[in-house]
Amino acid sequence: MQKVIEKNVKTYMNFINGEWTASSTNEVASSINPANKNEIVGYVQSSSKEDLDAAVAAAKQAQKAWRKLSGAARGNYLYKVATIMEGRLDEIAETMTKEMGKTFPEAKGETARGVAILRYYAGEGMRKIGDVIPSTDSEALMFTTRVPLGVVGVISPWNFPVAIPIWKMAPALIYGNTAVLKPAQEVSVTAAKIIECFEEAGIPAGVVNMVTGQGSVIGQGIIDHPDINGITFTGSNTVGKAVGQGALARGAKYQLEMGGKNPVIVLNDADLDLAVEGTISGGLQSTGQKCTATSRVFVQADVYDEFKGKLLTKVSEIKVGCGMQGDTWMGPCASENQLNTVLSYIQKGKEEGATLLYGGERPKENGRENGFYVQPTVFENVRNDMIIAQEEIFGPVLALIKVENIEEALELANDVEFGLSASIYTKDIGSMFSFINEMEAGLVRVNAETAGVELQAPFGGMKQSSSHSREQGQAAIEFFTSIKTVFVKA
Repeated sequence: MQKVIEKNVKTYMNFINGEWTASSTNEVASSINPANKNEIVGYVQSSSKEDLDAAVAAAKQAQKAWRKLSGAARGNYLYKVATIMEGRLDEIAETMTKEMGKTFPEAKGETARGVAILRYYAGEGMRKIGDVIPSTDSEALMFTTRVPLGVVGVISPWNFPVAIPIWKMAPALIYGNTAVLKPAQEVSVTAAKIIECFEEAGIPAGVVNMVTGQGSVIGQGIIDHPDINGITFTGSNTVGKAVGQGALARGAKYQLEMGGKNPVIVLNDADLDLAVEGTISGGLQSTGQKCTATSRVFVQADVYDEFKGKLLTKVSEIKVGCGMQGDTWMGPCASENQLNTVLSYIQKGKEEGATLLYGGERPKENGRENGFYVQPTVFENVRNDMIIAQEEIFGPVLALIKVENIEEALELANDVEFGLSASIYTKDIGSMFSFINEMEAGLVRVNAETAGVELQAPFGGMKQSSSHSREQGQAAIEFFTSIKTVFVKA
């Protein structure tokens, strides 16, 4: 906990029932810049269950009037939020870069995506929410409609501090729910900037609330709270399973988006330059801290050496540094804990006998000694049973694996507990369809990187990567509403 406040560093409050409110604990935590651990970006509340209870009570009360508004009226609020956020795009992106570490261009792109998501779901307020169904009674009318869950708890991660909270809150709100956001503690200043946009748009008090604090207190409180009707979560498998078990125990609806160990397959006929570009972008951008990041690269034997040479040449050109510097391509890990996790996996790879081709160290020159930096890292001679080929690293680490044919590539690619995203590089239509049909992943992409997710399309994984629900696009209505069947007879 942080009790001595540095001057000229802003303290951000919780947002409860339309008001910015200090936590009942009177304690705050510092949010630091991962590019320079000596820089404090801001202070955020270390809240208690009492604060969460107040937010949930406000959301429950506000939902009564919010659900009665037309979809178009709710959409107008989202349009206003989008316009305000667009006007503050650079400010929010800079905060994200300083708080989470991704480069400023990436942060701007993510914030712009948040704007687009808001506008997309604003339009959803004018779409149909049911169907007329023929009744066996000729004098009756039977149809379906959709009703909101009520209060939705949003538990969001640190790697996409704008896009993920918005792609959860926007559909929740447009379908008549109210929301209580618990952002990751590491990016709570960025979350506060988002909530400021809702406040400026005049969102009715209690419709959107934010409570910051430790996951063991606020996250667990959301899981256990009897007045939270649905929980949408993105994060680790360990925490996600606890969310699902807790929600199930009390009958709340839940949605989990968890980890990935995403493969790229490169066949003999691939455009190798395109494959290298997609592998690097998908695996190393955002410092590999994406659930859809490329982790394993299966390369057919005849082009393995050529692909490896091209890849290492490009990787060696990557500039690692502060995300606010114009020539930086890859920023730091988001926190010291994440840096240590990545370094521990690199060490495990060495101990298991994989060959380290590039990177694997902390760059400390040119002022980087105070940041949580790690070099982009490439291993080869990786067996599929190694830890670095099975567990999610969530860092800039690529594992090259040589295969003889597409059948071997698909068998090994599927031999993990995850099934989030995957891609293949080939010109052969037969290989494309084999990959599309046999790859066990919720998102498969042909001649494109694993990390591309479009906001209008359903997103989610198979196996241990999700709760088998889908986020984004029109699929979001399935989670955030319940179907009500209506039978009317005069």
